Amino acid sequence: MPLTLPPLNALRAFEAAARTGSYVAAAEELGVSAAAISQQIRKLEDYLGKQMFMRMNNRVVLTDAGHAIREGTAAALQMISDSTEQLVSDRSRSRLVISTIDSVAEKWLISRLAAYSRAHPDFRFDLRVEPDPADFSRHNIDLRLGYDPAQYPEHSIVLLEQDVVLPLCSPAYLAHNPAALGMAAVPEDDLLHTSWGSSFGSHPTWHGWFVKAGLKPPSDTKGFQAGRSSLVLDLAREGLGVALGQRMMALDDIASGRLVALSDISIALGYPYCLAYPRAKARKRHLLALASWLSAAPSLG
Repeated sequence: MPLTLPPLNALRAFEAAARTGSYVAAAEELGVSAAAISQQIRKLEDYLGKQMFMRMNNRVVLTDAGHAIREGTAAALQMISDSTEQLVSDRSRSRLVISTIDSVAEKWLISRLAAYSRAHPDFRFDLRVEPDPADFSRHNIDLRLGYDPAQYPEHSIVLLEQDVVLPLCSPAYLAHNPAALGMAAVPEDDLLHTSWGSSFGSHPTWHGWFVKAGLKPPSDTKGFQAGRSSLVLDLAREGLGVALGQRMMALDDIASGRLVALSDISIALGYPYCLAYPRAKARKRHLLALASWLSAAPSLG
């Protein structure tokens, strides 16, 4: 029996417009004009005899009829995309496209991906580093390690533990500096500050830590500054001072003795890290197994 299908180009335009909420954004993604997107949407509406969108200022909003077909359409197009990618690129069925934010990749994810790969010799992955929120469809992402699950409301989520920051330094710094007498004795010029980027909804600082510890807060203008939390840990490992470092990222350095904690007092980040993936990709080989592996991996000790 022949399939009853609407125009496939019209479906593709509809899915992009529904996801982005804009004909202009859909046009940019598909490499066509906004007028072409509008024409394809009209073609789909004529075929189905239903109105798919309502215009609201510069955006479009799905009607009830649009909502009714969106989920199935998106899942079906994702399946076609997955199958096409495998045929065209001749990739192994086990290859995953994994996306992550940079500091987590360097300090936490790499070693755990390596451990999973050793346990599963057929596993292969493409690892991409990009800021939150990542565009799953445009970059064909299978699994995303990001910060704050609220950034991925339309995807399946596996929560990781909520990370904390605490004072960390190298054994050499501890042996030859006032840190051995406690944090109150650490010079302000020896504090390592993180300039938190836009990926984070909270910004733990040395000022907040000292207040929580019941100590006089230091000046934020003294000491060293670094633009990523991973770099602050690198500076601490080199003996330049004391970092207010993320314990999740410092686990391997702490376990090896390259870094030591000067206090048990910590400040939690505003949101947990998470793993996110499209529901339509849940059956892709290794995806759920890897997500389970990573969620069970030590993060906060």
